[in-house]
Amino acid sequence: MIFFSHTFADKPLIEPIALQFSKIFGQSNIFYDSWSIQPGDGIIDKMSEGMSKCRFFFFFVSKNSLKSKMVQIEWQNMLMNSSKNEDVKFIPIKLDDCLMPTILMQTLYIDVYGQGPEFAVRQMIDVVNGNNTFISGVQKFENIRGELRIISKFELKLTIHAIAYSEPISRYYILTHNNEGEISYNVLGESMLQTGFDKNIKSNNDFITNAIYLGINRSVTPSFPIEVSLKSKNKPISFNGALRQVSLSEWVSFPIIDLR
Repeated sequence: MIFFSHTFADKPLIEPIALQFSKIFGQSNIFYDSWSIQPGDGIIDKMSEGMSKCRFFFFFVSKNSLKSKMVQIEWQNMLMNSSKNEDVKFIPIKLDDCLMPTILMQTLYIDVYGQGPEFAVRQMIDVVNGNNTFISGVQKFENIRGELRIISKFELKLTIHAIAYSEPISRYYILTHNNEGEISYNVLGESMLQTGFDKNIKSNNDFITNAIYLGINRSVTPSFPIEVSLKSKNKPISFNGALRQVSLSEWVSFPIIDLR
């Protein structure tokens, strides 16, 4: 049995991992509360049953999970159990920039925050079953999110957040129908950056648009977002979304919340 110990607040990141594991190892071999505990079941009884059968205990460590009393009971009991039983492996998974509990510092953990989810999932699979083939194509967690504040037709602010872990590549396209020179832009608090303007680029859905290029010489982390201010003197700003660079040749869109 593979046990996923986590808190509800982290489900947007945990669930895609659980779905990948269910495809590889079978849903019945994964204790994940969303499908392991059904209406009418005793929560404590079901958790105890899952923990008694557990051979691989993945504790997803985050600021949220460290505040949860229920999760605390789970991981502390299993840590003690694994110290007495060599057949049980206790594997911490670091999700954000939380301070790891002192008692876990001597345990090698898998770092989602520092390495990203795809790398971490491969490590998790290796822990359970060696060189098992990674299966892609399931729901994907998007770590980068944007918040758009429209001040007026001629001014807007875009904040780019990393939700769960750091993103080392900080290169973005701000998509617009405005022409070069019509918009002035500033990345607040950043002095080391590259900027540019590209015409008629193709977005993910084959949409043709102009784009402002921003390259920032630092990682984006959950506690250190990027804030972009855009202004126009004469023509209203036409904002068409944003892309981020994920490899030398690939740019992807990311969700943006309109906070107007």
